[in-house]
Amino acid sequence: MVEIKEVVTQQQKYYGTGVTQELSFRKNALIKLQESIKKHENDILEALHKDLNKAPFESYAAEVGIVYTELKDAIKSLHRWNRKKRVKTPMVHFIASSYMVSEPYGTVLIMSPWNYPFQLTIAPLIGAIAGGNCVVVKPSAYSPNTSAIISTLIRECFEERYIATIEGGREANHELLEQRFDYIFFTGSVGVGKLVMEKASKNLTPITLELGGKSPCIVDQTANIDLAAKRIIWGKTLNSGQTCVCPDYLFVHKEVKDKLLTAMKKYIKEFLGEMPCNNPEYPKIINQKHYERVKSLLNNGKLIVGGDFNDATLQIAPTILDQVSWEDPVMLEEIFGPILPVLEFEHIDEVIQVVNDHPKPLALYLFTTNKEIEHKVIKRISFGGGCINDTLVHLATSYMPFGGVGESGMGGYHGKWSFDTFTHKKSILKKSNLLDINIRYAPYKDKLKLLKKLM
Repeated sequence: MVEIKEVVTQQQKYYGTGVTQELSFRKNALIKLQESIKKHENDILEALHKDLNKAPFESYAAEVGIVYTELKDAIKSLHRWNRKKRVKTPMVHFIASSYMVSEPYGTVLIMSPWNYPFQLTIAPLIGAIAGGNCVVVKPSAYSPNTSAIISTLIRECFEERYIATIEGGREANHELLEQRFDYIFFTGSVGVGKLVMEKASKNLTPITLELGGKSPCIVDQTANIDLAAKRIIWGKTLNSGQTCVCPDYLFVHKEVKDKLLTAMKKYIKEFLGEMPCNNPEYPKIINQKHYERVKSLLNNGKLIVGGDFNDATLQIAPTILDQVSWEDPVMLEEIFGPILPVLEFEHIDEVIQVVNDHPKPLALYLFTTNKEIEHKVIKRISFGGGCINDTLVHLATSYMPFGGVGESGMGGYHGKWSFDTFTHKKSILKKSNLLDINIRYAPYKDKLKLLKKLM
């Protein structure tokens, strides 16, 4: 194993030279990364197929294509993002000017998950490079083929003292978290996120946590039912449900429930055929451990469709379960698989109350044509982000930050927000030497009245 402490020490020394803070250096690094990804694009798609059985189309749409968009935006916008930002100065500080500058944190750690192993590693890395940091990247051991190609890319592009990849499992994770980093960016489960936060607290290291949780999907009686079914099934079956913002459970108005369930069954068949577990383009569950966990949840509630599985390929068919309760195992944890439990409601206030009684979700999806209900749900439920009349796509943009709230995470990134995440905003007030007003200096005597006018 690479000596982790030595890698971090070398990066800290290299960061101290100031080289990584030069804008031309950052831009060139981003261009190198972009060129290397293009060179190895087929290798990346093949690695994702080996790890998760993802079809090339799905891998490009949900991983490689998003990374290209992030790179293009960062290369084009870096100078603008890094500009000094002038702000107003209170009259009490006359004569002076005020501004903010973005400075890198220093040496940062990026810990990425296995479900979107390429995109969720490289997207934050782009922000860290754009911000001017040195970076240690720790890809997931559960997706070894993608981790290997990421290591190859980074070795080809960068010196280890600038950007390094550490492969390995829990032992490597533990040793990394014992090091003193200037920032930690973690994507993964709530449980591991708590451990990362605990370790970071020992050094007061700032962190971003991109976690998960049970993200609700709500369909009211005014929704376009057929289109809602189509978009829900797409969002639930993408990556076989192994998506942190996947619709985790469905709340549907009782008036349209049967119609929606019928439409969802239709789209499962249309997308994946009669036997999804025999479909070569249908992603598998990442490994045996997670496969057994997800498969054990099939026994909850009343089976509407699905329930099939393939032990040889680790595939589980898209499954809809009706008549579930919050006491059932399928409702006690984030599913992270292609199972969709269904609850029904009569009044939207019921849904709001139930969702708010549980930890704040990473995402929320509402299908409605009622503006009043749309406004009420957005205003009264706290969640990381989401969509009206669609699923998942709110994270596939560089023009909004993506992140959680409460137990679903803290901090956000994508586009400029990635740059902001990996930089500290340093505030500067520059005072003129032309004039020095004595009001702030002792003795104060009768200066209070004048001070009140100035402040």
